[in-house]
Amino acid sequence: MKKLLLGALCLCMGATGMIFANGVQQTGGGAAAKIAVTFAGTEGAAAGQSRMMQEAADLLNATGRFDVKVYVAGALPGDTDNLVTQAKLGVNLVVPSDPGRLASQFNISDLNILMAPYVLTDYKILEKLPETALYKQWQSQLEEQGIVLIANMFNGFRNFYTIKPVAKVADLSGLRLRGFGNNIGQSLAKYLGYAQTTVNATDIYAGIQAKTLDGCEIQASTADSYRLYEVSKYLAITKHYMLQSSFVCGKALLDGMPAADKATFLKILYDTAAKYSGIIAQEEQGYFDNFKAKGGTVTEVDIAEFQQALAPLYTNNDLKLSPGLKDELFKQLGL
Repeated sequence: MKKLLLGALCLCMGATGMIFANGVQQTGGGAAAKIAVTFAGTEGAAAGQSRMMQEAADLLNATGRFDVKVYVAGALPGDTDNLVTQAKLGVNLVVPSDPGRLASQFNISDLNILMAPYVLTDYKILEKLPETALYKQWQSQLEEQGIVLIANMFNGFRNFYTIKPVAKVADLSGLRLRGFGNNIGQSLAKYLGYAQTTVNATDIYAGIQAKTLDGCEIQASTADSYRLYEVSKYLAITKHYMLQSSFVCGKALLDGMPAADKATFLKILYDTAAKYSGIIAQEEQGYFDNFKAKGGTVTEVDIAEFQQALAPLYTNNDLKLSPGLKDELFKQLGL
């Protein structure tokens, strides 16, 4: 898989005439050479995450200092974890991962708190998050392993899209659902009673269509971009956790940039992520309405029942969170 991805990127680099200077891939030559970067995600082109990357790329390219290409809907081979690994190894990639994935991939268990079920429930909290000591600590732990966490963007609340109606926890029993393969995804399946599978997000539609999947747990904008309303006729609004797109790149990429370009790069990505957090929040209800308009059934579940079912996740500490972590995070966030 790594060879496939590196091969695909080499083709892209060859097409734009990239060269290397100070560890940064560049196009052209001389003092005006542009810094070449690839943004790579798995969500559909219409999803908020993908639109955010395209806007950030356009802004960076407009400076005249960058040559940014955007690949979405799994256009580059490899899942999210694989793409992040490539970034760590020196490929000039910016990849939208998420706190749960990063927690598992880089063995920083406390990062799970950012997407732990029913802990963070307001996307505006993300505005304060970068200033907390905990967040800065997690950034440092990632940088020690060669990855830079640039920004966390709200990417919608996760809900269940299924081929059978789900109104209560018991309705999930026995269903084969696609979810994250990290500790959070596995814990959800364990306590809510469904069978977890971790196929690529781009394969959800085909899986439901082929009846190898009974649905998935996913955010509304991505479900809409994948046209899941064509194969999944039931939506249970559980909002079981707040998904965040954690935009990361390799430390080598930033270290190789001139200081002014690095500052521009980080600011544009951070500001654009903050902008799209608000856009995605505003659009969420529209996706629910569109699901109904396409003939689907939307159910508002009793959130308290789902919270109660997931309570043992914290009693048993399945996410391996440090004692008192939630209270400390809330204190630092002023909650």
